[in-house]
Amino acid sequence: MTNATFAARRAAFRALHQNGFFVLPNPWDAGGAHRLQKLGFKALASTSAGMAWSWGRADGEVSADEVIEHLRLLVAATDLPVNADFEAGFAETAEGVAANVARAVETGVAGLSIEDRVGADLYALDIAAERLAAARSAIDASGQDVMLVGRTEGFLIGRDDLAPTIERLVAYSEAGADCLYAPGVTRYDDIAAIVAAVAPKPVNVLLWGPDMKVADLPGLGVRRASTGAALAAAAWSGFEAAARELVL
Repeated sequence: MTNATFAARRAAFRALHQNGFFVLPNPWDAGGAHRLQKLGFKALASTSAGMAWSWGRADGEVSADEVIEHLRLLVAATDLPVNADFEAGFAETAEGVAANVARAVETGVAGLSIEDRVGADLYALDIAAERLAAARSAIDASGQDVMLVGRTEGFLIGRDDLAPTIERLVAYSEAGADCLYAPGVTRYDDIAAIVAAVAPKPVNVLLWGPDMKVADLPGLGVRRASTGAALAAAAWSGFEAAARELVL
């Protein structure tokens, strides 16, 4: 694929965020990416958990090198823009994050998220913002129009106080994030508050739990919704259910 191909995908991806709403499903292999394209989705995103499970590992047990190759595979498997779940950048330092982000850009991805989680905790806000800014600088230095997603993991580790979550998202926006994301936020009033706090920048919402309906999200001002590891979990559940029928 050529740089012109990547540029066209990146332009299309950014345009999707300008108005309206779209769903960003998360395949974990080339076959899934191809099938989702055939179903009519406009863009895709990788899933760190889905990738890890398909390799017989837990989420967080894959290396930067492995993720880079995985992203190349997904980008090559589809004509759609691909957003990378790039975890926390696979480095302890901001400089390391920048170096890895530069490598990810070379795979042809149209977007890339950096989260603020380290193990079972969050980076201090100033450090997390510095890491986001380093990712922003790496993208800018590449000359490529790759969208940067600032992601805070507080709700996923039990820190479900909205105010600190909004504080982090605003800081990540100021550090250069193009899109903001707090997976695990499910209350519609909370989602609307996040949208208002970071406007006019777009917000991604993780489709989470039985009470969240895709059709409700556009009315809250959400620009995009992703599935995270849900499709992978559903696939593996079906696999195990079918396999259990074969056990004597």
